[in-house]
Amino acid sequence: MIKINLLPYREKEKKENFSRQIFIVAGSFIVFILILAWVQIWISSLINNLESQIKKSETSLADLDKKIGNLEKFKKDKQELEQKIGVIATLEENRLAPVKTLDNLAILVPGADVWLVKITQKGDKINIEGIGRDNIIVADFMKSIEKFEPIKSVDLISSKKTEIAGITLQQFNFSCVLKKGF
Repeated sequence: MIKINLLPYREKEKKENFSRQIFIVAGSFIVFILILAWVQIWISSLINNLESQIKKSETSLADLDKKIGNLEKFKKDKQELEQKIGVIATLEENRLAPVKTLDNLAILVPGADVWLVKITQKGDKINIEGIGRDNIIVADFMKSIEKFEPIKSVDLISSKKTEIAGITLQQFNFSCVLKKGF
């Protein structure tokens, strides 16, 4: 025997399939919207984190710029102080040099034969003016000055006879060049 089902089962299946498809499409759409919202929130939080890091970096950079400015000022001040210390050290080294030079020069003067009238120094040149008993004593005095260690060279500028209290003496003028460092 043949059984015939007259109930519209295919239409019922079609309606169930259609409602199932609508449910799947709506569910997929909702899941897609939720994923998009989650991605949006995640990207927004990344942007906020990066912006906060940028602000922190900018403040850190500003602080470092201030420190670098202070460091440059410190280096400049240090260089100026080192230069001043160098000048002070040079002055300290050279402060006794003229005294020692004059003291040693006074030792070279023959006591009873030569009298120094004037000694002037300009830079590395010394000008010595004096009076000697005769040309030979003046020449010997000039040779002893040439052998003097701080003196590089001695030149006779003038030598002439002069009379003082009825005695004929030899008036002289030497120009001396000092060695560097004296």
